[in-house]
Amino acid sequence: MDATFEQARQFFLQGLGHYQAGRFEAAERDFAASLALVPGRASILVNLGATWLKLGKFQRAADLLQEALAQQPDDAQALGHRAAALAELGRPGAALDCAERALVLDPAAAPVWTLRGALLRDLGRTDEAAAAFEQAIARGADVELNRYYLAGLKGGEAPVSAPRQYVQSLFDGYADDFEEHLVDRLNYRAPRVLVAELERRQRRFACALDMGCGTGLCGSLLRPLAEELHGVDLSGNMVERAQARGAYDSVTQADLVQYLAGAARRFDLVVAADVFIYVGTLQAVFAGVAQVMPAAGVFCFSLEACDEGVEFTLRPSLRYAHSFGYIQKLAEQYGFEIGATAGGSIRDDQGKPIPGLFAWLVKC
Repeated sequence: MDATFEQARQFFLQGLGHYQAGRFEAAERDFAASLALVPGRASILVNLGATWLKLGKFQRAADLLQEALAQQPDDAQALGHRAAALAELGRPGAALDCAERALVLDPAAAPVWTLRGALLRDLGRTDEAAAAFEQAIARGADVELNRYYLAGLKGGEAPVSAPRQYVQSLFDGYADDFEEHLVDRLNYRAPRVLVAELERRQRRFACALDMGCGTGLCGSLLRPLAEELHGVDLSGNMVERAQARGAYDSVTQADLVQYLAGAARRFDLVVAADVFIYVGTLQAVFAGVAQVMPAAGVFCFSLEACDEGVEFTLRPSLRYAHSFGYIQKLAEQYGFEIGATAGGSIRDDQGKPIPGLFAWLVKC
């Protein structure tokens, strides 16, 4: 038994090292090996459950963490991880119950305060959500992320863009059912609208860029219009799916502005379908596109539309909306003419169409 326990301990420690280094598949193997040697041990159950949470195996994580809690009902770490798994499974009430039990046991657990705020926001309890995000900041959670959440709830001055961590995590986790969710459930139509206008112009482009390409929904439509087609996205999981689609000559994981700043190619077509909902200030994007685009190139994109009088606003949905006046200002500043615009819904949200703006700019 001593030898078996020591071997299990070594696997467990190796798993912890892999987990802390972000090597979650290796951590899964070692924790599973440790658990096979000492079945039912709560500490291993909790850490394997946390690893499955990182790997997107949410139901398995929730079940395993419940098994750990059956042994140790007051394990704050297990409660916090189970809350996160239940939230991912679309069970906000049960997730909130776990989160609140975890915080009673460990009020210093900053990430659980953030999770509690997100759950309360989704349940429409906005004042309590704001207080939870403020507690998260006070307890040492990510300030940029929690202030972004607060700005979405309270309005006022919005951050210039969504935190990189938020966007990357959102779309890494969203990649598996991205197309089904957007097209079938949300009636997403931005790529079709943008490409239909390009087709109407009956022009073929030498080199096109799909910014924020996601899984490649737009790429499949753009491929017949371009000699070369390249994609860029912040999410590694999205990049993998776009590459597998086969529509692109290359797909790169990168921040949009950084990609444009380092681009060796010139693009006579740049498309951004439903991308700027995660970017508030668009100056750097326009400057980057202007730098890589020759005269007569086309820059087209969709936006959520907001009223005139403001450049952009961050909505409670945590998406940015921009005004037409702001686009006019940027077009003039960076050497574009507005070739065409159109209004219309870009997708549905909670069964209601979201008013959008589609724009096709031409480089002077």
